[in-house]
Formats: sequence, structure tokens, C-alpha cells
Amino acid sequence: MNRHPTRPGKTLLALAALAAIMNPTASWAQDAAPAPAPAASAPPAAEAAEAKPATEARPVDTQVDTIVVTGTANRSGKRKLEAPMSITTANEEQIREAAPSTAADLLKIVPGVFAETTGGNGGGANIRVRGFPMDGDAPYTTIQLNGAPVYPVPTLSFFDNSGLFRLDDTIDRVEVLRGGSSPIYGSGQPGITVNFIQKKGGDTAEGGLRLTAGTGALRRVDGFFAGKLADKWYLSVGGFYRSANGVRDTEFPADRGGQLSALLTRKLDDGEISFSARVLDDKNAFFTGVPLMSSDNGKKLSAYPGFDPGKGTFYGNELRGISLEVAPNDGSGDSGYVKRDLADGRGARATMLGASLDKRFDAWTLSNKLHVTSADAPTYALFTGGNPQSLGDFIASQVTAANASPAVVAAAGGPATGGSASFVNGGQALTDMDRQVITAGLWTVDKKLKSFSNETRLSRELFKGNTLTGGLYLADYSSHDLWYLNHTVLMTAQHHARLVDVALNNGVLASRNGYVAPPWTYYVNADYNGRNHALFLADEWKLSDALSIDAGVRHESQRIDGTLENTSAGDLDGNPLTFYDNNLSYFNGSYRQLHYKGDATSWTLGGNYNFSRSLSAFVRANSGHKFPSFDDLRDGKRGTEHIDQYEIGLKTATPLYTAFVTIYTNKLRNSQFQVFTVDGNEVAHGGSDTTGLEFEAALRPIQNLELSLTGNLQRAKYVNFGENTGNSVSRQPKAQFRFTPSYKIPTEMGDFKLYATWTHVGDRYGDHANLQTLPAYDTLDLGAVAHLANGIDIRLTGTNVTNTLGITEGNPRLAGTGVSDTGVFMGRPLMGPAYELSVGFVF
Repeated sequence: MNRHPTRPGKTLLALAALAAIMNPTASWAQDAAPAPAPAASAPPAAEAAEAKPATEARPVDTQVDTIVVTGTANRSGKRKLEAPMSITTANEEQIREAAPSTAADLLKIVPGVFAETTGGNGGGANIRVRGFPMDGDAPYTTIQLNGAPVYPVPTLSFFDNSGLFRLDDTIDRVEVLRGGSSPIYGSGQPGITVNFIQKKGGDTAEGGLRLTAGTGALRRVDGFFAGKLADKWYLSVGGFYRSANGVRDTEFPADRGGQLSALLTRKLDDGEISFSARVLDDKNAFFTGVPLMSSDNGKKLSAYPGFDPGKGTFYGNELRGISLEVAPNDGSGDSGYVKRDLADGRGARATMLGASLDKRFDAWTLSNKLHVTSADAPTYALFTGGNPQSLGDFIASQVTAANASPAVVAAAGGPATGGSASFVNGGQALTDMDRQVITAGLWTVDKKLKSFSNETRLSRELFKGNTLTGGLYLADYSSHDLWYLNHTVLMTAQHHARLVDVALNNGVLASRNGYVAPPWTYYVNADYNGRNHALFLADEWKLSDALSIDAGVRHESQRIDGTLENTSAGDLDGNPLTFYDNNLSYFNGSYRQLHYKGDATSWTLGGNYNFSRSLSAFVRANSGHKFPSFDDLRDGKRGTEHIDQYEIGLKTATPLYTAFVTIYTNKLRNSQFQVFTVDGNEVAHGGSDTTGLEFEAALRPIQNLELSLTGNLQRAKYVNFGENTGNSVSRQPKAQFRFTPSYKIPTEMGDFKLYATWTHVGDRYGDHANLQTLPAYDTLDLGAVAHLANGIDIRLTGTNVTNTLGITEGNPRLAGTGVSDTGVFMGRPLMGPAYELSVGFVF
């Protein structure tokens, strides 16, 4: 791998040699398909979706003429093969065949990205990019809709952009840009930019209705319609509604809700203007770790007795209702309590409005994208902590803790020597002191989000082949946060856990309806506001038919102001004998302020060389940044994270094969890590160095057969991170692959297609110290599709059909291996087998 990113010449020569081997006769490639129109005459981005490229008429779509608009300065976009950056694209059919459970899950098709989507069908995915170090959420992933970020900041604690976005039939395609020129445009994301582009209405009306049923009592309906309203006016509208109990049986609907979208377009002379609206109301249960058995130093996992790791969950109707004691009270009524519903999980209620303008004025081209978001994004979930233990051991720990308090002993008239337990629901006594129980935190987080962003670009061709673009980006965004973390319950360690109450033999109550004294609580009542503005300048220069270069620079400023309420801790009901609330947090009515100002400059430089119309190579360097977020500032971070990336890649596409190969290296400095452990909120700082190879390849040896392979190999290490320096970056596989063979069967009735996907995820470490091993795993997905000539569309998909036990997350709450003396380990596993059947009609 290239360890000298500033001297890419040798690697470029090696790629050129590989290209010559793969494409020995450029003339053959040129004869295989007609040459496209010059790049300068490519259709505008606004029209690319309805301009049917020549590739659609060929027996095989080789992606030769695919136009990409993400990360390009010109509104017309670029041919994918000529874009000097790593970008993955998928059309509507490819999105459906991937059978993604969420928008984040779709990123499994993108090499260099590892999305942990085992938390459920709402937000909360941990999306890891090219070895960038992080603990959770998705700080290096920006979700865009039609080129505008759905929220200007990619991640806040308990929130990432994907939580505001659901896939439906209104999406025409997706473009995922990795690194490249992304630090210059939009919100300046240095990681990946995921741009979902909606369908637009055309002169011919089109639409469809689709019904889906599947595992976990899934019921879903999708609809879409697009057409012409009046002269130069076009409309597309669609959405979905679904309800499901989920693969993990929660005893209540785990997923319930829907989405409605509309896009109105007006054609202008040499341009267009569009207006969009998207409304989401969706509730999704959020899942964390379950008990597993670990052996061979964590390299082998198996099911915990009586707990199916693919289908089991602690959730059930007994845990559904949350009632947290959060403020001093007199013991009467519900004063001082906060009530929530686990069925609301990590869903979202969001309204998004957008407007865009693309217009040419003589030699000038103007592009403007505006986006407004208003959303409630809650998280109500059970977060596991320590491993299961016997009921007798738990009671002994409560005896020790209560006897350590002189006030408790005095109020009880003496120390406790033991205790008893009973089920909360029904009151039945538990006499088996070996019965396994577990404590877990009920966490509630309410976030009210608002944002505005606008990007304006003005371009002009200075001379033939050279286009200069200047731009202004503005963003104003806010969040009101109300957190109550780690109110702890005692429950049986089983599927559909039962709550347990404990009383000590000196009259001390160790619990209330299952709530026991937590090791810590963490409250946040905060109002944050951020404002960013950036100026950027980019130049694209086509020096010849074969060689083009581009460069860009961006200067951005950020200001954040915040107000946070302070907390105190004490006995909320004034009764020492109610041990469960003797030292809980509460808001005390005083406040502190946060103020931050920062600025940073980003740049990019890249070039592309076309060996032929079907073969090119590119080099790219960029330097970007990540400003501290609201939560970083609350936890004490002030500096900006700096990110340098270098890439060199090869792209080729013919009817026989397709290959996109990129070698990359990146350096991150001043990264912040934050995780809640059994001891509370822990914050650390460090950096990383990563070198990797990512690839997308497909071989079509005979007509209608395609063999596709995508993957990533990387070496990511911590630097400047104390005793963890030199360790592997946590929770990122050194190797991951997806192999998909597919076969199409054309008939007079229509086209039929069979396909399968084998996925390999290599071993990882669950912690910075590299003590928690997360073993490698392999999964198998299956699919069958029938596109009938009468417009009926039928598809059957199955995910994880082999019921593989693989985990994406270990136990971040515990240091060390996380494995108990009895071999128990808490981890978040893959969902078990899930099947979906959909029947649709399209016209």
C-alpha cells in the first residue's frame, strides 16, 4: 500500500499497467458502444434523471455514461468514469435489490463504509468511514436530499442524519461520495456524502402501488405518481405507511409510521426551479446488547441459555412504560416523574421543505439549494451495562451498599443481613437465589431540532475548457435537549424480561417497581444554537480530451451558543429507607453558558486522465476539518479536528467487466471520543492513521449473468492516544466483502432475476484498548424478482437466511474483555432471518 501519498507516481504507473492488462485493446472497448457527447454538453443535473442515456438501450448497463452530480462544481455533473473521486451510485432497482432495512443499511453497498444497523429500523446507526475513529453515531456521514443536507450537522449525541430519512419509491437514485471534493461543497463533510435524488415528473405520467408483507407481522404499502400538471409544470408525489412487530418480538409494534413526499418542478428557459416537501412520522424500537456466551478469548460466540440472539429482546409489555423519578417530590401523585413509552424508541417526527434553482444567464450559471428542517427525534431505550448475575449476589450487593450509609442504618434501626425478592407484576416471591438477573438503564432523550441551510453557486467559463465557480454556504441550526440517563431497573435475564423488586430485612426498600439505585445518572436540559458560513472557490480545467484537473478552497466559520441547566443530587423523597432514590440527580434551576467561535480552511486538488472512453485513472488530495459539535463543547472540547486524505484510483467499464479501485490514506488529528461506561461519561482525545484499498467490480462472462464483488481492506491505527497508541481503531473491520452473483431470465411474460449476496465482515475490536474481540462473521441474503410485461412487479427477499450469530457492538459499558467469569458477554447481534414479499403494479 502506498505510504507516500505526496508521491503517487509509482502507484499511478502500477494502475496504468493493470489497466493495460484488463483492457488490452482500447479500440475494442470503443467499438463496443458509441462515444458519448462531450462532457460540456452533458444534460443539467435537473434533467439527468429524465434524459434516458444510451446505456439503457444496451443489453448490459456498463455505467459508462452514468452522470454524477454530487461533489461537482458544475450543475451539469460529470460522467462517473471521468469524475476524479471515489463515488458509488445505485439506481432505484439496485436500491431495492440491496433490501436495506434503513437508509443507513443501504450503505452496505459502499466499500470503505461499515454501517452498524443492528439497533433497529429507526435512526441510531453507527456509520464508520475509512478508518475514521469514532465511538458512536455518524459524525462523518452527511445525508443529503437533492443535494442539500437534511440537517447541517451530521451527528449529535443520540442523533444522526439517517434518523430523519426513510427510503421509499420517490427516490430515483443515490450517490455516495467518499472523501474527494466533499470538504469544499455543502456542509463540508470530509467523510462521506450520501445524496438521495428524488424522481421528477415528466411529460408522460408514471406511477405505482406496492404492497409488502414479511417477518414480524410486517405490513407496508408504498405509492408513487408523477406527471405533468400544466405547461412547464410537473409534479411527483409518493410515500409509504407500515406497521411491524419486528424480527425481535417486542410484544408491541416495534415499527409504526409513514412518510409523504412531494416535488413540484417548473421548467425555465435554460433551467428549472423546484419546491419540495417531505413529512415523516415514524416510531421504531431501539435495541442494544443482549447476553451471549463467549469462549476462546472472545473469538467464539454462542447463545445465552434460553435467549435467541437473533430474535430475543428484553423488551415486552412489562417494560414498555417508563416512569422515571427525576425531581424532589412528596410521594403523592405523579409529581417529580417523567413518563415515556419504549414503543416510541428512536423514531422521528420531521418536516422538511426545500427549494432549488438552476439557471443559465448568458455566460453565467446560477445554482441555489435551500433546505429547512423541523423535527422531534427522541430516543427511549434500554441500555444494558454489566453482565447478568445471580439474584443472591445482587441482594448481597444491596445489603453492602445500604449498610455503608449511616443515615440508612439509623433510619432502619440497624444494618441489614439479607433480603427478599418478588416479581413486580403479580407479586410472586422469588426464592431461587441462583436465578439470573441483570440491571439495565432506561434512558430517555428528547431532541427538538430546527435547521436552515442554503448554498449558492455562481459559475462562469473563463475560457474554453476552464470553469470557475464561487459559492456561499449558510447554515443556522438548533437543538433543545432533555436527557434523563441511566435510571436503572432490575429484571430477569430472559426474553421478555420481568421486573423484580427487592426489600432488605431491616425495612429498607432497595427498589420501586423494579427501579434500583443506579451507579450514576446524567441529565441534560440544554438549548443550543449553531451558525456556520463558508465561502468557497473551485476551478475545473479540461486541458485536453484526456486530461482534466480541478482545485478548490473553502474558508468556514462556526459560532455556537448554548444554555445548560445545572444539576444536583440527593434523596428525592426525603426517606432514607427508600434506598433506590437516595442519590438521584435533579435539575436545580441554575444555568451555565457555552460560547464558541472557530474557523478553518479546507482545500482539494485532483486530476483525471482518460486512457479511453471506458478507462480512466485519478488522483486526489484534500484537507478538511470537523468543528466541535454541541455535545463536544458540553464535554469540554474546544479545538477543531483536522483530516487529510489522499486517493489514487482506477475506473473502467465495458460490457464484459466493470471495476472501480481506489487506494486511500488519511490522517485525523484532535479527534474526540466519548462513551458512557458503568462509571459515567468518559471523554478522551487522540488521532489515527489509515491506509486502505476499496473496490467495486463486476464480471459478465455470459449474457444475463453478472458476478459482482465489492469490498475494502484497511489498516487503521490510533496515534497520539496515550497507552492506546498503535492499537487498531475500534469496531472497524480490517476486511469486508460482498459477493453477489445474479442471473436474469428474459421471457415473453417478462424478466425474471435470481440473486444472492454473501457478506464477510472481518474481526474487529470493541474498545480502544483492543481487549474486546468482535469475531468475524458471514451472512447470506437471497432474492428473486419478476418484472412482468403487464406491469406487475413481484419480489421476494431474505436476509441473514443462515441465521448467523454476528455482533456489531460489544459492551462499551465495561472495560477489559467484558466477559464474566462464567463466560457471559453482552453484545448487540445481527437480526435473525427476515423475509419480505412485495407485489406491485407500475405504469
